[in-house]
Amino acid sequence: MDNEFFVDGAHLSESALKKKHMLENNPAMRDDPDEFKAGMEKISSDVSLLVLKEMDSFDPLSYTEKDVRAALAARSASVEDFKALLSPAAEPFLEEMARKASALTADHFGNTVYLFTPLYIANYCDNYCVYCGFNCYNDIHRLRLDYSQMEKEMSVIAASGMEEILILTGESRKMSDIKYIGEACKLAKKYFKNIGLEIYPVNSDEYAYLNECGADYVTVFQETYDKSRYSDLHLLGHKRVWQYRFDAQERALKGGMRGVAFSALLGLADARKDAFATAYHAYLLQRKYPHAEISLSCPRLRPIINNDKISPVGVGEKQLCQILCAYRIFLPFAGITVSSRESAQFRNGIVKIAATKVSAGVSTGIGDHESKYSGKENKEGGDEQFEINDARSLKKMYEDISEEGLQPVLNDYIDV
Repeated sequence: MDNEFFVDGAHLSESALKKKHMLENNPAMRDDPDEFKAGMEKISSDVSLLVLKEMDSFDPLSYTEKDVRAALAARSASVEDFKALLSPAAEPFLEEMARKASALTADHFGNTVYLFTPLYIANYCDNYCVYCGFNCYNDIHRLRLDYSQMEKEMSVIAASGMEEILILTGESRKMSDIKYIGEACKLAKKYFKNIGLEIYPVNSDEYAYLNECGADYVTVFQETYDKSRYSDLHLLGHKRVWQYRFDAQERALKGGMRGVAFSALLGLADARKDAFATAYHAYLLQRKYPHAEISLSCPRLRPIINNDKISPVGVGEKQLCQILCAYRIFLPFAGITVSSRESAQFRNGIVKIAATKVSAGVSTGIGDHESKYSGKENKEGGDEQFEINDARSLKKMYEDISEEGLQPVLNDYIDV
């Protein structure tokens, strides 16, 4: 799909609206989700088969209090222990899980909490994902920053003291090609010590190029590991191909990236099964690539623009806390990021238990950091992907973390 569906950068044509309606109401109009599209790299890996097998066998209701107690008593958690800790039977043990998770976090990370901020450089997208504010059929203000606009945004962020940035785009190769993203990485190297990417999945040679341009790690949201549900939610575009997306982290490691991050968007499907698959995916790749820095994110579905096509599965803060504690107990060495989708109160608490990284000074819009940081109205920026819940600045976040007795960290990497 190309961007002919956009008129004046935003409004949809009559033909686009007709196709949107057909995709929603006629599954036969959708591409085969198992068929790789032209240019997609296939790698030889059995990781997805192992993840799906274990996820399908996971019955959260089959675990008992005895299983949970055994998991908490274990010196290191097995895959079965992890399943028990994600089960409803573990809910009464949340306080005990939190104590164990907190001890493991301290053992592996001390009392440090890393800070970063996202920078969205474009919000054009070729996919129709019914839950996403950037999807190609949402009538929003589209924008792609040029290099001067991009550098201005970076300079504003860097002036706040931030040293790590996560560069994001909508999933459109046409509007945000590899060269464009690579140039963004080169610009970012002038201002930041650590650079992450959250872009559309690419091939291993393209990840190698982006790594050469300055990118250090790659984050990919699988959204949901439930293939049937995934197919129902992703109706058009390259993102419809579940397997290509699943293999993205492994291709990134083959391309030389230092680290990779994993996530499901909790609320799209069974959160317990998605949480299990996310961490098990990370676990298997850590065993296959021992040198890789592995991290997990745990976003919950947030409100978006023009979205009335999905009935999310509710995930409360208590269940989210259980998932994060289970993550830490199963993968004590993994970084855990909690984004600004969550409240300040929740994030202040979870960094003392399991989380090791939080965002600050966040905007999910395009080209509006100067207006956000100065308080001026932004009339030219692109629309946001979703609503954030915690809008604290870097300064305020730094102060709040310090007051909790923790050490905020802006960077701990040295280029050699």
